[in-house]
Amino acid sequence: MADINHFEYGWITPALSYALSVLGSILGLVCASRIRTASSTGQKLWWGTLAAWALGGTAIWTMHFMAMLGFAVTGSRIRYDVPITVVSALIAVAAVGVGLAIVGTGRLSVVRILAGGLFTGAGVAAMHYSGMAAMRLDGRLLYDNLRVGLSVVIAVVAASVALWLAVTVRRGLAVFASALVMGVAVNGMHFTGMSALSVHLHEQRSEMTGAGVGTLLIPIVLLVIFGVVGLVYALLAAPTDEDRAGAAYLDARQPPVPAAAGPAEGVLPAPDPVGLRARSTLARPGAQFPARRDHPPR
Repeated sequence: MADINHFEYGWITPALSYALSVLGSILGLVCASRIRTASSTGQKLWWGTLAAWALGGTAIWTMHFMAMLGFAVTGSRIRYDVPITVVSALIAVAAVGVGLAIVGTGRLSVVRILAGGLFTGAGVAAMHYSGMAAMRLDGRLLYDNLRVGLSVVIAVVAASVALWLAVTVRRGLAVFASALVMGVAVNGMHFTGMSALSVHLHEQRSEMTGAGVGTLLIPIVLLVIFGVVGLVYALLAAPTDEDRAGAAYLDARQPPVPAAAGPAEGVLPAPDPVGLRARSTLARPGAQFPARRDHPPR
């Protein structure tokens, strides 16, 4: 069996992975809180998509890859199959999106939270182990079934709690505290799954294909930066409850526009000293001129 090191660069990678999971959780919780207050199906779909991207893409998948930067196997290089790596990211986003759709529509209940947590947790576990399957090294990956099952249970429990928080937490301090708890749960699931892994090196070395960690790091960092900036911009640009309440108050204060009609009762018409109305009437096509009357001589 080969020696495995989960912290090749010390505590830098786990600290960064935890920070990413907390950041993604904060953005995801704020976006998810807009789902139930959205007034249309399009707005619900929009906020659900952003929440799924924040939670599944940043808090879960990016955290997983950042933690994997510190993973090393003595005697073997590690490369990654790019298509499988991309598929693992899509699995995480899709699983969170379906879970939010389950708990975010209709009446909130324990059954909905458990169903959404079960589906999302299974999706998170599938993301983790498909991401592990994307690794290419000079050895065979072996897993302890008990610890794998424990990691799946942690993923389901963490997903259920995350979905419950996503549809119930509203205030800023509660969102931050919930994100800290979610960060612990997500990282706990990851390192529990990693502790189930062992590597049996091959006797004959073969040439490995795939992308190195440095090759994938730059596009992933750029994706995280642009994704976070886009989520923050979407949150800042969206009207808040206070904005909508203020707009409704101004609309209520707006005086009604009177319909086009004649002068109101009791109101005298405006004076017409120079006979402009008469002239405009005579100037219309087909207007009838008054009959001429001869004036008696003075």
